Amino acid sequence: MHILTTIMNEYGYLVLFLSIALGILALPIPMEAMLAYAGFLSFLEQLNWFGSIIASAAGSTLGMLLSYWVGCRLGIHFFEKHGKRLHLEPDRLHAISNWIRRYGNKLLIISLFIPVFRHFIGYLSGITRVPIKVYTLYTGIGSTLWVSSFIFLGKILGPQWETFFEVMKRYLILTSIVLFILIGVIYLIKKIRNVVIETGTK
Repeated sequence: MHILTTIMNEYGYLVLFLSIALGILALPIPMEAMLAYAGFLSFLEQLNWFGSIIASAAGSTLGMLLSYWVGCRLGIHFFEKHGKRLHLEPDRLHAISNWIRRYGNKLLIISLFIPVFRHFIGYLSGITRVPIKVYTLYTGIGSTLWVSSFIFLGKILGPQWETFFEVMKRYLILTSIVLFILIGVIYLIKKIRNVVIETGTK
């Protein structure tokens, strides 16, 4: 993080754009910390807060589009062949695909706020062929809301941004764990229900 912030002090928007784009593609970059630090720099008037939002939202949208493209290129057959290694067996992938088709627009907006999940939603959207115009629109909205939240907090909190960020990071991790448990429970309930229905019809 120290290296990134040092470089960002010198190159500003370009580093912010690239770090967020690469972070979305699952490179180990502390994106929320970068955004909050950009807000802090705007507090110091070293960066413009609106310019920071534009650069980071553009980076986020680019990363999401690249992950969508990779998902499209890999396609469903890749996961049918190698899905077990990634814990994405065909039946689980089919369930996720249905989930995305049903709640896709809302998921694309909120997914960026959820660590880990945001790294997969783009690939899965590409695999399930979410319409590109819809995908771009909603990821653009989600990206803008996500980056604006952390940049604005960094600007408001000023020198206290690091203390607040540590608390926020724990909150986001806890929320992610609860969400994944909830998704797993829903998936198991549906699977058990389908088994019961199939057994009853025999």
